[in-house]
Amino acid sequence: MSKPVILTVDDDPGVSRAVARDLRRRYAESYRIVRAESGPQALETLKEMRLRGDEAAVLVADHRMPEMTGVEFLEQAMDLYPFARRVLLTAYADTDAAIRAINVVDLDHYLLKPWNPPEEKFYPVIDAQLDAWLRQDRERPEELRVIGHRWSARSYEIRDFLARNQVPYTWMLDEDPEAAPLLAAAGGGCRLPLVVTSDGTILQAPADAELAAAVGLSTTPDADFYDLVVVGGGPGGLGAAVYGASEGLRTLLVERHATGGQAGQSSRIENYLGFPDGVSGSQLADRARRQAVKFGAELLTACPITGLEARGRARVVRLADGREIAAHAVILAMGVSYRRLTAPGLEDLVGRGVYYGAALTEAPACAGQEVYVVGGANSAGQAAVHLARSAKKVHILIRSEGLEKSMSHYLIQQIEGIDDIEVHPHTEVAAAEGGDHLERLVLRTPEGERTVDAQYLFVFIGAQPHTEWLEGVVERDERGFVLTGPDLVAGGRRPAGWPLHRQPYHLETSMPGVFAAGDVRAESMKRVASAVGDGAMAVALVHRYLEKA
Repeated sequence: MSKPVILTVDDDPGVSRAVARDLRRRYAESYRIVRAESGPQALETLKEMRLRGDEAAVLVADHRMPEMTGVEFLEQAMDLYPFARRVLLTAYADTDAAIRAINVVDLDHYLLKPWNPPEEKFYPVIDAQLDAWLRQDRERPEELRVIGHRWSARSYEIRDFLARNQVPYTWMLDEDPEAAPLLAAAGGGCRLPLVVTSDGTILQAPADAELAAAVGLSTTPDADFYDLVVVGGGPGGLGAAVYGASEGLRTLLVERHATGGQAGQSSRIENYLGFPDGVSGSQLADRARRQAVKFGAELLTACPITGLEARGRARVVRLADGREIAAHAVILAMGVSYRRLTAPGLEDLVGRGVYYGAALTEAPACAGQEVYVVGGANSAGQAAVHLARSAKKVHILIRSEGLEKSMSHYLIQQIEGIDDIEVHPHTEVAAAEGGDHLERLVLRTPEGERTVDAQYLFVFIGAQPHTEWLEGVVERDERGFVLTGPDLVAGGRRPAGWPLHRQPYHLETSMPGVFAAGDVRAESMKRVASAVGDGAMAVALVHRYLEKA
């Protein structure tokens, strides 16, 4: 096998030679450095490489080139090498343009010129990209195929499950010609959606657990007892898994759907520390997941938990299939989901035009459509900005006077600068209408009700914690959020049987040895950064608890 390629593209011969020189100095032993001086020339090089079966690890492209910009090159290069890491070279004056282009090609990083000294400003970036490329599964996306109806709720759920778990797939409508032989192989009367795995196995309308096992996601723990079980794979849970495993605790994270949680659905998070150019929720979740696995944490997917109890000094969680897992300590990090709208007609159309959360798998289908977004917080704003790149028009519906009380200033500025986004204050959905999919919305405004044509509605309102299974097990507030530490004592809910001298730790619940982190905790900040901080703090308190247990 020939060495994987690091390809650089820059129309300035001096810069092109400098980039190649610095790359060869550090990476020539393991990688072949190839340089081109225009986007078209680089694309021809990649086509020849693809025909020869060569691998491309990293693509480094200058942003401002006369024939083809760096972003245009990287966008076309994705078709040839979808797994190659993409880095944009840009001058300081072009950083705003580079940042705006990030979502177009899902850039992995951008570098400012000049990058001297390379040991500080260049090599660490390339090292990180090469490490990520080596770790990722580079199977061709075409090996997993999903066939279903355009407006099937279960078809959407399966595509969303695969996308959020970073599993590449090809989506086919059941009426597409290329789907015919697969449907024939499944036999008459097969149930859709149909999933065809890389080895030819056919799954008919599979449940999440069956699908997870078929695509190689872990659904069974390696042991019966752990130092720490983390329930939930959002930012708080992933933070707890990283810190727990890195500090020597045998750690198991159990997630009911997909790691990343609500934050993992975000198209772009721009106010998270350390990511000045922003990062998508899926990218952040993927990095955190790989980091947790690197330190030895086990991650289970599609494993809902239905029970928790204390058995002596052990804490036992019960899975939906009846299996039990015990641990010295448990961290609850189930996060929250968006609250359901109760307007007539909406519930019947969920997954068929009505979506709770970003539903990024549906974004390409919104091209040329008028799209409606309900909600005035950051998640709604991020989705609106993302959808505006393809939709004809994005309408943000809010009950309040404006966005200032609930949305970050930077997002409000972005929205005000996009002509294709319109904010409708004092407006809410009164009803939804349609046959096999959403066709119309009835909007309630100060001027009265009006009906609009609409095929896509994305809802981002409220926060509903996943704590119904904790009824009678740990103390919760009236909305279902888990009470911890001082909030237990202040609310007069001091756990029965606790010694008088024993005060619950800051994030400890009413069950000793069980802690809560992130959005599921009462009085939490409901931010990605605070959830990660909770996860880290909870692990520190677990150590303190274990030392005194």
